[in-house]
Amino acid sequence: MALGQHITDDDDTLANVRTEPTQSRSSKRLDHLLDAAAAIVDDGEAERMTTAEVAERAGASIGTVYRYFPDRLAILAALRQRATRRFRQKLAEELSIEHPEDWMSLLDTVVDVYVEMYRSEPGFSVIGAGNRERVEDDGDESRPSIFAVRLAREIAEGFDVENDADLRFSLDICVEIGEALVARAFATDPAGDERYIAECRRILHSYLGEHLATAESRASAA
Repeated sequence: MALGQHITDDDDTLANVRTEPTQSRSSKRLDHLLDAAAAIVDDGEAERMTTAEVAERAGASIGTVYRYFPDRLAILAALRQRATRRFRQKLAEELSIEHPEDWMSLLDTVVDVYVEMYRSEPGFSVIGAGNRERVEDDGDESRPSIFAVRLAREIAEGFDVENDADLRFSLDICVEIGEALVARAFATDPAGDERYIAECRRILHSYLGEHLATAESRASAA
């Protein structure tokens, strides 16, 4: 199986948009509004952002904004959803090109792409705000994030690891740690403080490595 196949999905719709664009021009108009919101986020004004400010930055009428979004929170949620989708698309592309040889290399690629998105994708810092997408209740009490579940599939199928609740829980922890440390790396340094990024990689290697070693020991003893 080619790596990256489980990272993305086929649904490109934005759940927080009132009217989903069906034509290219409407899609560009929506993207333009989100680009304006991203610029406001990058200016550090996300908490004070208003629909009127988004309209002004985008050179659009307030009516155009309300056509797509009921309020500022819906704009931020849609921006976060777009950033998440673009990150996953970029990650899937990189995994298919790089073909990581082991799970540590795969995690490094995840961190590398996440860091690069912080540097290159306007408004990407909003990705850490709001509630994380989680799987529906399917018997897994921890309800890991959707991204953790997708990573579990990649690691399980790519490196012959059992995809069980423990792996998904451990990867959910990795996602939480990774997002927090990378966000901290960019909190005071627009290029990203490499000390935090390096520690992020080290901690993820150590934490998941311990889980996989324990899982292997259990399997051997069974």
